[in-house]
Amino acid sequence: MQENKGYLQISFAWLFAIIVGAVILFIAIFFSSKLIKTEQEEISLKTGKEFGILLNPLETGFESLKSNSIIMPIESRIYNKCNLDGVFGRQRIQISQKNFGKWTETDLDVGFSNKYLFSENVVEGKKYFLFSKPLNFPFKVTDLIIVTSSEKKYCFQNAPEEIANEISRINQENLYVENCSKRNANVVICFEGESGCNINVDYEDGIVKKGSDTIYFEGDALMYAAIFSDKNIYECQLKRIMKRIKTLSTIYIDKANFVSMIGCNTNLNSDLLVLINLADNLKSSSELNSIKLIADDIDEKNKEAICKLW
Repeated sequence: MQENKGYLQISFAWLFAIIVGAVILFIAIFFSSKLIKTEQEEISLKTGKEFGILLNPLETGFESLKSNSIIMPIESRIYNKCNLDGVFGRQRIQISQKNFGKWTETDLDVGFSNKYLFSENVVEGKKYFLFSKPLNFPFKVTDLIIVTSSEKKYCFQNAPEEIANEISRINQENLYVENCSKRNANVVICFEGESGCNINVDYEDGIVKKGSDTIYFEGDALMYAAIFSDKNIYECQLKRIMKRIKTLSTIYIDKANFVSMIGCNTNLNSDLLVLINLADNLKSSSELNSIKLIADDIDEKNKEAICKLW
């Protein structure tokens, strides 16, 4: 009887030790995973900030087109997010990286009020190509930055000569001109209404068709933006651009009032007010044409003025 009692005591002791050990192991694993997740989020957030900083050299000044590339340390996903909060809206970038075969999950992102990225909602890869083109409407508004992955190849078929020359000149590895059937391109962009193309561009009427989506553009900068970005990104960024046009137009009105005080009347105030109103009320890219008409008229008047505003 005594022997049985000792046996039971030893069994309970071992059982208790096993339970306590399991609890300690669970806690250790739980907090280790939390720590790893936090570190991964911090790395993703830091990478997002660094990515934003690397966009600065793409500001073109008065150059037509500028290209650059960014190589991530590991395979990454860039989530392009746009919102309309604040004076200029916000460009938000969220980056997820692949660790141990799994993608990090994070809700953290970084925001910029002066960046305008056009891309698919999610761009995946290790090497990214970026090119920028200034947008004038009628004055310089900003630089539009196009983001693509090296894993995706684009080919321009029957593009207008100036577009074909521009694409060839920047010598970006994943962009091709002509002979698309031999390029093994993922995306074929056609300019003459051909069949079997992923994207069709009506250059004269300013229309890009991608599947069931129709996107409108004015000028080459917005054409590139429409080609390379998802429609929801394009439309949101376009509204952010309109916010910027409104603010810049107000600044130029103040400048016009100032130069008129020294006897140099530009006669642009009323036109700029019309531009502000149209920009403020833009609902979608389909309304771009009316804004472009007044912008072109303002630009011509400014060129003819003795005291130019820009």
